Amino acid sequence: MSSKTIAYGILRAVAVIIGVLGLLWFLYKIQSVLIYIAFASIISLMGRPLVSFLKRKLKFGNTLAVMFALVIVIGLFMSIFMLFVPIISEQGQLIGEIDINQVGDDFDRLNQEVSDYFNVEKLNFVELIKQTDLMQFFDLKAIPNAINSFLSGFGAVLIGLFSVLFISFFLLKDSQLLENSMLVFAKKEDENKFMRAFSKIKDLLSRYFVGLLLQITILFVLYTILLLIFGVHNAIAVALIAAILNLIPYIGPLFGGLFVLILTLTSNLGFDFQSVILPKMTYVLIGYLIIQLIDNFLNQPLIFGNSVKSHPLEIFLAILIFGLLFGIGGLIVAVPFYTAIKVIAQEFLSEYKIVKKLTKDL
Repeated sequence: MSSKTIAYGILRAVAVIIGVLGLLWFLYKIQSVLIYIAFASIISLMGRPLVSFLKRKLKFGNTLAVMFALVIVIGLFMSIFMLFVPIISEQGQLIGEIDINQVGDDFDRLNQEVSDYFNVEKLNFVELIKQTDLMQFFDLKAIPNAINSFLSGFGAVLIGLFSVLFISFFLLKDSQLLENSMLVFAKKEDENKFMRAFSKIKDLLSRYFVGLLLQITILFVLYTILLLIFGVHNAIAVALIAAILNLIPYIGPLFGGLFVLILTLTSNLGFDFQSVILPKMTYVLIGYLIIQLIDNFLNQPLIFGNSVKSHPLEIFLAILIFGLLFGIGGLIVAVPFYTAIKVIAQEFLSEYKIVKKLTKDL
């Protein structure tokens, strides 16, 4: 091998490395745009069945069906936002009317009742908090900065929302737009495989996201009934938050249950612990666990099994691995990414035995 060939190979390798680093830098710089496209893709996947229904059953034109579907999506988000306006307004009013001395007396009395009921030494919660590292997070000087950051970020949120809706409109209007855009990364001989894989991924993920929406709706209704029965303040908003937290597999329900119990406690602050607070918290916890069992044994198998064609053990391992690699975000995107990887492997690596085994139901 001549020195000229070696030098050419080295230069080519360096150019490839520089190109890859440049591409990564570019993707890092436009990460907000990629996030917009990701959210728009999710909305378009969820909206596809609705658009198809409007076109097939109601004879809507393509553009009109897409616009109608997006109006429904906007209305859904606006309804969720408006649901939180009263609770924020109410909490702001309550904060202004708080009697600090009365709150201190209530917590002190509750602390004494809990200690007496469980026959333990009375705990000084203030001292316990001071002994932990939690106090470093409570910096009053940071409040004005946080408010300024929120106000400055509000404009960015509006821009992001408009961008997501704008991209969603065209992804729904032209169902082949994303595939055609991605074809630039495929070889000529692999274009048919690529199109089949992309079409199957869209179909599976569309059913998956619609299933998630149905799951959240069912949980929201059940949580609302439970919290209304036991008189928890702002039951509808609390139920919605708890239902949305279920989007985070395994961890979300734990945080949702803790959140519901805390709100149940604060809703009954001032009542007797033994006769009112403890029984009510116990009943709410039992109801919450029953709803979780319904979700785990009825809702999730239908969504994960039928929509993404994967065994529950596969889903668990995928969520575990993605969670270890990418944290909370990994838990949320584990199922869609794993589904996409399986479909791509079926199209391009079908000769391997493990791929055939994992993708036999696709």
